[in-house]
Amino acid sequence: MIKRFVKNFNDSLGVAQNSSFAKRLWVIIPVFLLVILLTVLIFNHYGDFTWKNFVDGFNQEFIVFFAIGIFAQLVDGTLGMGYGATSTSFLLAYGIPPAVSSTGVHVAEMFTTGASTISHHKFGNINKKLFRHLLIPGVLGSITGAYLLSDVIDGESIKPFIAVYMMVLAIIIIKKALVKNIVKKKTKRLDLLASFGGFMDSVGGGGWGPIVTSTLLGRGRNPRYTIGTVNAAEFAVAFASGITFMIFGGIKGWQVIIGLILGGVIAAPIAAFLVNKIPRKPMMIVVGILIIILSLRTLSKLL
Repeated sequence: MIKRFVKNFNDSLGVAQNSSFAKRLWVIIPVFLLVILLTVLIFNHYGDFTWKNFVDGFNQEFIVFFAIGIFAQLVDGTLGMGYGATSTSFLLAYGIPPAVSSTGVHVAEMFTTGASTISHHKFGNINKKLFRHLLIPGVLGSITGAYLLSDVIDGESIKPFIAVYMMVLAIIIIKKALVKNIVKKKTKRLDLLASFGGFMDSVGGGGWGPIVTSTLLGRGRNPRYTIGTVNAAEFAVAFASGITFMIFGGIKGWQVIIGLILGGVIAAPIAAFLVNKIPRKPMMIVVGILIIILSLRTLSKLL
């Protein structure tokens, strides 16, 4: 009897320890990957980080990119979508080339989604089963899209198409906000959904959230866990596409990247806290309209 009690106690303790370690991994893995990434970036580009470049970089443009980073992360962290669409629309409207804006957005997203993953995990917003379904297909799709944009597709030639694509994403966001009664349905082929979302996110500079989150929410899934899980999976998607951009296209636009990173990291925990505290539908409509206006401005400059 005593031996059985001791055995059961040890087994329970082992499960508890494993569970505790698994929880810590949600913090350890993003932090470890980001430290390695930061070390590699500094080692490979230390020539860019001179005191003169540092001082010159803190100008009015940096404040603009910093503000874009804060706003885009607040949108993404609370709605579960819109970081890429919001930041890319602002950057394109500001005159940043597609390849530079997409690289900047995805390198910045490595850090902002890492902070977002840790924050959502802290607030218990992640569904681990859904996370596993989205992870690998999303990563493979993002790598494919990043390679094509870096090494095959001419960024300037697709700038009008990206602007139109952003408007499509905005319409999707607004449409989802206007749907009143959502009947819960089982989502089939999560792998295809994640692959397509990852691919379009890399090529268009945004789309993971509007495609994946809006589809899952449209199927009646719980907003809190859907938003938290899709944001967590986005860390892997952004990391994979960012690394691919670095390998095939190099890194351009440090001012954009650092501005987006600092703004996004500051906003990430605030957004995770606000995810269940703000009215989602009015904000979705406002964000959608804003993206359409910015995209129309970009098109007006090109036509």
